[in-house]
Amino acid sequence: MQTPVNPVQSRLLSVDILRGITIAGMILVNNPGSWSFVYAPLGHAQWNGLTPTDLVFPFFMFIMGVSMFLSYKKFDFKFSLDTLLKLLRRSVLLFLIGILLGWLSLSMRQFNSMRGDDIELGQRLWQSVTNLENLRILGVLQRLALVSFVGTSLILLIRPKFIPWLSAILLLGYWLLIGITNSYELSEQSIVAVVDRAVLGVTHLYKETLPDGTRIPFDPEGLLSTIPSIAHVLIGFWAGKLISESKDNAIKIQQLFIMGSMLLFSGFLLDYGFGINKKIWSSSFVLVTTGLASLLLGLLVWIIDIKGHKKWSVFFESFGVNPMFVYVFGTLLSILIGNIGFELQGEWISIKSYLFNHILQPMLGDYPASLVFALLFVTVCWLVGNILYKKRIYIKL
Repeated sequence: MQTPVNPVQSRLLSVDILRGITIAGMILVNNPGSWSFVYAPLGHAQWNGLTPTDLVFPFFMFIMGVSMFLSYKKFDFKFSLDTLLKLLRRSVLLFLIGILLGWLSLSMRQFNSMRGDDIELGQRLWQSVTNLENLRILGVLQRLALVSFVGTSLILLIRPKFIPWLSAILLLGYWLLIGITNSYELSEQSIVAVVDRAVLGVTHLYKETLPDGTRIPFDPEGLLSTIPSIAHVLIGFWAGKLISESKDNAIKIQQLFIMGSMLLFSGFLLDYGFGINKKIWSSSFVLVTTGLASLLLGLLVWIIDIKGHKKWSVFFESFGVNPMFVYVFGTLLSILIGNIGFELQGEWISIKSYLFNHILQPMLGDYPASLVFALLFVTVCWLVGNILYKKRIYIKL
């Protein structure tokens, strides 16, 4: 039996759903009730390896690349000063939002750490908000801003047929750089850490924990590892090209499955020479995660756009149509409930700690309570996203 040919849609629902799944996943894994009680699949691999949690961020970057093709196709990928200025404005705004969220979190933690000290309220507040010497410069939103700007600029300046070659060059060049400098291990001597320290400074970096408990400045969203992440969105761009150029959804699935299988197989082969590693965003990590993302997108096209099974996906659609707003809202909410609190039996306690330690944990136990807290947090974010979705309000940068 042949699959009926469906007319090409201006917006595949499956693309929104995959985007929504990744945003919901990012919010879920970032907000356990306690970091001491996290089920293994909801935690990152310590170094080499891959967990379900390690997939959510790269999946979002892949779907960002898909969206790039769908967005700029209507302009025939023509580069113009107006397009460049809009792209620059959007990227700078996204980067600044990431910085501001990091600053707010740092300031509130600093303010709370001085609780009980013999310092006037105004001085305590001033010291907290001006504590910029320890502000982390990079992060998830900052990386998205960088790859969005560079990736989009490349697809507007380079003919689409050269995108796969450019992706391969970026991944091969990064592998050679890591190999020549012998930077496969988590170390302060890694070229990844060296570049970040030289450009950003030690105090502006995330701290990773070594097996012996020592913490070293090593940023998983660092500058050098942004190079392979650019390849990530370019591969997503190519996937967008494949699904956009065919009117037959069955052919879309076939092409996504072929592409995903080739990427996945190549990534697992490369794992023997350059281990699958999210924290340095290894070339094998890019290939494996884009391969899995291609396969999942193909599966969603089959379930949603061909078979028409859409009822289950409404939940994720609310995340997918306003992804950045919902993610930023979730990050802001997490900062606030983690740092705003009250006195309880002579001790100060945050809203989050009260909900987890005094309500959920006694009822459910350590690990189940931590998971339930994360699920409730996702639900709150969904309620906000669903209100916007029902009112057809789309917030874009």
